[in-house]
Amino acid sequence: MKIDATDKKILQLLVENGRMSYVDIAKELNLSRVAIRERINQLMEEEVIEKFSVIINSDKVGKKVSAFFEVDCEPTHLVEVAEALAENPTVASCYQMTGPSTLHMHVLVDDFEELEHFTNEELYALKGITRVESHILLRRFKSRSGLKL
Repeated sequence: MKIDATDKKILQLLVENGRMSYVDIAKELNLSRVAIRERINQLMEEEVIEKFSVIINSDKVGKKVSAFFEVDCEPTHLVEVAEALAENPTVASCYQMTGPSTLHMHVLVDDFEELEHFTNEELYALKGITRVESHILLRRFKSRSGLKL
């Protein structure tokens, strides 16, 4: 699917406000509501738009500690470790990174006691991990939920 300038404008409006109505998008872009609905449906069918979701302020729901981990794995265990971490509700995101079989992981927990439990009892218990490095978030300056087109 070729993304044109109008599609990019629609996507940017939805990144800024995923609840924006077809009518409001149509007014903003000087198009009909039907044209906007068809374009958004096409973007969804082509999986340009993967899903609509809500971004929750983790701090407001009690997840006061945000930590980032670099997890090195034995190459033969990388997928197994990644899948186990992806299933863990404490893990907000998990990515395979360049380097020697490295995973990058973001964890959200209520407090340092829960972080210690996750690290010692859940992370270190996984077979195939060779190194773990963690970083605690002090302050967020920018967090991007969508692409800038």
